[in-house]
Amino acid sequence: MQLDFDRPDYEFVLRAADGASALVNEQALGRSFVIAPDQLLQDWPASDAKSLTPADLEPVLALQPEVVLLGTGNRQVFPPPSVMAACLSRGIGIEVMANAAAARTFHVLAGEGRKVVAAMILE
Repeated sequence: MQLDFDRPDYEFVLRAADGASALVNEQALGRSFVIAPDQLLQDWPASDAKSLTPADLEPVLALQPEVVLLGTGNRQVFPPPSVMAACLSRGIGIEVMANAAAARTFHVLAGEGRKVVAAMILE
């Protein structure tokens, strides 16, 4: 899925994403990553939503988001309850969705100036 829009007010733009790859600015990514409007963490070691642990979220939560978008590949796959609790117990919202939906949502929330972080699992 390709996103087209005007020049944003933030540094890192998630232009496209599916289950296997993503385009951040003009850089193609083929491994899981974490993106905030002002930071990009490449090579996030997550490979499967069902096997995530709260420890896997440490680099995500270190960015101090208001909301985490967990992109789980081509389809929505919920992580274990302990992963959801790691966010919710800190007052951080978490939304689980397919990567294409996470990319669209990231664009909208970042454009609103929200403190959003997308953790994208690439298969």
